[in-house]
Amino acid sequence: MTTPLQMTAPETGGRRALTIAIMALVFTLVLPAAGLALSIFAIIVGVRDLRSLQQRRQRIGMATGAVVISAVAFMLGAITTVFQLYFSSELSAYTECRKGAGTVEARQECSDQLMKSFEKKLGVAWPSGIPAPS
Repeated sequence: MTTPLQMTAPETGGRRALTIAIMALVFTLVLPAAGLALSIFAIIVGVRDLRSLQQRRQRIGMATGAVVISAVAFMLGAITTVFQLYFSSELSAYTECRKGAGTVEARQECSDQLMKSFEKKLGVAWPSGIPAPS
């Protein structure tokens, strides 16, 4: 019988968790669902590293930063994913409209249509200070 390989976090000092957390934040900005999954993994790795470092009484700065960055990435990913799911029909209609729009006027019509569909779904008027997508 062989002894299992022991992996310790103090050797890395939380660098692994911090790297995964930064990757999760970047993925959240590009692909929200992938960033959401990666941020959950980063939180798990960060908490494990944090506990291991605390037990050995070593610096916990990187592991703490990793947990905070992962939590921010998770919240951004969750908000973006919920937004995309809630407005999926409006966003897909806008995408299809933009594909067929060959002129500036047609693109503006697509933007107006998107604003009207948002207003209808939310029940409030589009704020005047926020420009429509073009």
